[in-house]
Amino acid sequence: MTAPTPTAEQVRAHLRQYILNTCLPGAAPEELQDDTPLVSAGIVDSLATIRLVAELEDRYHIRIQPHEAGVA
Repeated sequence: MTAPTPTAEQVRAHLRQYILNTCLPGAAPEELQDDTPLVSAGIVDSLATIRLVAELEDRYHIRIQPHEAGVA
């Protein structure tokens, strides 16, 4: 039996929490919005992007190509 497909809101909430925990420890959740520019704001660098992609691939059993993540 496979796990149910997560909703877009569940994925968004997971990503927000992951970024807050790993890239913005101690930041208030409202500091990170859906349209916050993660790279240009200095929140994530290339290494953090790779870790984020790995988290998504592991958690959701998907493959993200480098050009899709903006790291190519």
